[in-house]
Amino acid sequence: MVKSTDTWVSRLIPLGLIGQTKPRYYREIFEVLWENKSELSYAWNILSHGVCDGCSLGPSGLRDDTLDGVHLCMTRLNLLRLNTLGALDISALGDVQRLRNFDQEKLRSLGRLPYPMLRRKNDKGFARISWEEAFGSIAKSIRGTAPGAMGFFATGRGLTNEVYYVFQKLARALGTNNVDLCSRLCHAPSVCGLKNKLGLGAATCSLSDFIGTDLLVLFGTDLANNQPVTTKYMHFAKKAGSKIIVVSPMREHGPERYGVPSMILSALFGTKSMDDFFQARVGGDIAFVNGVLKALIAANQLDRNFIAKHTSGLPKLKESLEQQSWEILEQRSGLSRAEMERFARLYGSAKTAVFVYGMGLTQNEFGVENVEAIVNLALARGMVGREKCGIMPIRGDSGVQGGGECGSEPDIFPGGFSVNEENARRFSNLWRHPVSSVPGLTVPHMIEAAHRGEIKFLYSIGGNLFETMPDGNYVTESIAGVPLRVHQDIVLNASMLLDAEEAVLLLPAQTRYEQRGGGVSTSTERRIRFTPEIPGHRIGEARPEWEIPALIGRKTMSNGELLFPFDDTQSIREEMARVMPMYQGIDKLAREGDQLQWGGPCLYKDGFTNMPNQRARFTVLEPPDRGTAPGGFASQCGLDFRRAGL
Repeated sequence: MVKSTDTWVSRLIPLGLIGQTKPRYYREIFEVLWENKSELSYAWNILSHGVCDGCSLGPSGLRDDTLDGVHLCMTRLNLLRLNTLGALDISALGDVQRLRNFDQEKLRSLGRLPYPMLRRKNDKGFARISWEEAFGSIAKSIRGTAPGAMGFFATGRGLTNEVYYVFQKLARALGTNNVDLCSRLCHAPSVCGLKNKLGLGAATCSLSDFIGTDLLVLFGTDLANNQPVTTKYMHFAKKAGSKIIVVSPMREHGPERYGVPSMILSALFGTKSMDDFFQARVGGDIAFVNGVLKALIAANQLDRNFIAKHTSGLPKLKESLEQQSWEILEQRSGLSRAEMERFARLYGSAKTAVFVYGMGLTQNEFGVENVEAIVNLALARGMVGREKCGIMPIRGDSGVQGGGECGSEPDIFPGGFSVNEENARRFSNLWRHPVSSVPGLTVPHMIEAAHRGEIKFLYSIGGNLFETMPDGNYVTESIAGVPLRVHQDIVLNASMLLDAEEAVLLLPAQTRYEQRGGGVSTSTERRIRFTPEIPGHRIGEARPEWEIPALIGRKTMSNGELLFPFDDTQSIREEMARVMPMYQGIDKLAREGDQLQWGGPCLYKDGFTNMPNQRARFTVLEPPDRGTAPGGFASQCGLDFRRAGL
C-alpha cells in the first residue's frame, strides 16, 4: 500500500512544483525546456510534426485519433534530448576503461555518435574509420561465418517499421532466422498468447473503446506513470460513465491522484481515475481470474450464445475449475473468495468491458499463461469483436508492435507468417532468394549460444544487452567471445564498451526524424502512422537506420543490389505492401498525417477466421504456486515458454 500524493503541500502548491514525488510534470517541463534550449525550434518541430518515439500510443504531432486537444506526455518530452544532442567529441572514446565508470545517463550526455568507430582487441579505445572500412570489416566477418553462427538484435524504441523490415531481411537473406526484438524481454507473451487463443497477436480493439465502456479493467500496469498520456483516456472514460478497476500487487500513486497537464482543473487538483482495486499477489493473476470464472459459472453469468457460436474448450475449462478449490485459489491469488466473487458481480453486470494489461503480466515466468487467462475472462462474456469491448496490451516502446509485425522475430516472417517450410517457400519466391525454414534463436538463447562460443557475428541496432538482461556478468562473458560485434546506434551505451574476441564496431545512425523520406511506425492499437523527415539537425556522417543494413547487404552478397534496391523509405514501403497482406496500403503513406489501422477499429467482428474451425479457444490454466523456473539464462529472463515455442 502507498500513501496518497494528495497532501496539503501539493494542494497549496500544485502542478508538481513542490511537495510531490510523482507526478511533477510542470517542474519536469521546465527541465526539458532548459536541456533543449540550444535547439528549441527543432525540438518544437519534432513535437508538432513527428510521430511520437516514446511509448506505443503514438500520437501524431500533438494530436491523436481519439480525443480533441493537445496530446503530449513526459515520456515523449524526456526523449527530446536524444534528438537534439550535438555530436560527441570522439576523443572521449579513446579510453574505454574511463567510460565504463559512467552510468547510462552520463554516457548519453556525451553526445551523438558522429563517425564509424572501431576498437580492436587490446586497444585502449576506439579509433575513427571510414564507412567503406566499416563495411569491409563487416563483409569479411559475414563471409567467414556460418549462417547459424550469426545473431541480429533490435531495440523496440525509436526505430521505424522500414528499419525493422530491412534489418530482418538482411538476416534472412544471409541464411539465418536468428533475429529478435527487445520485446522478447517484455511483450512476446502477448503475441503468443493472443495468437494462440484468438488468431492474431495484437490488440483486439481501439483506444476509443476505453471511452464509454461499462468496465475498464487494468491488469499489471501503472498506466498513469508508465504511459501517462492514457490518463486523458481514463479521464474521459470516467466522464462517459465507465468504471475503472485496477488489479495489481501494488496500489500505485497514479490512479489515486493524477493530473492531465492540458486540462486546467485536473492539472491543478489532480484526478482520481480508479473506482475499485483488487490487490492480487505477485504471480496470482491466473488464480484470481480462475476464481472469477468459477464465480461467473456458479452465478450463470456466461454469454452462452457467444460461447456456443464462437468458441471451443469451455467444458474442459469448467472441469478444471471444479477441481480447483477456493482455498487453493485464495492462497495463490492473495485475495479472498468474497473479493473474487465481488469482481465477478461487477463484471457479470457489465454489458461491455475492455481489459488492459502491461508488463506486470507479461514480463513474468508465466507471461503467456497470464495473457491466456485474460482472454478466458473476455471470452466468457463475449467481450471480443464488439464496440467498447476488447483486449488491449499496452506496449512500452514505440516499435514493439511494428517490429514484430515486420518480421524482427526468430519464428515469425514479416506479416505474421510463421517460420515453416511453406512460408519459407513463399518468401523465397517473393525475394527471389532462398530463405531458411528453421526458426531462429531468441535473444536470450543467442546469449547462451555466444557463451558456448557458437555465435561469431552479432549485430545490434540500439538496445543494451548488458543492462537489460538479468545477469550482466553472464552477458559480459558471452559477448566478449564473439569475434566481431557491431553496434548501430545514435549514442553510447554500456554494451558497446564490453570487450570482443577481435573487434567492436560502432555505426552512427540518424534518428527517425532525420532519415531520408520519413518513415512509419505502428501503435498498440494497430495504427500505422507516417512521420515526416524533419529538416535541420544532422550529425557528422550518421546514416539513416534503414540504409546501413541495406548497404551491408549490397556489399556482402553477390545479389545484394537486387535484394536491397532501396533508395528511400518509400521503396521499402512498396515492397512491404507486396509481401505483408496485413500492411496493404502502407505504400500510400507518404505525407504528414497519413495513417491506416490494419484490421479496422475492431478485430473479430466477423468471427475468428484465423483459428481452426473459426473458433477462439478457452485454455485450461493451473494457477502457479510460485515455483522456481527451470534453470538456464533464458529462464532467468522469464522466457522459458517451451509450450509456446518461445
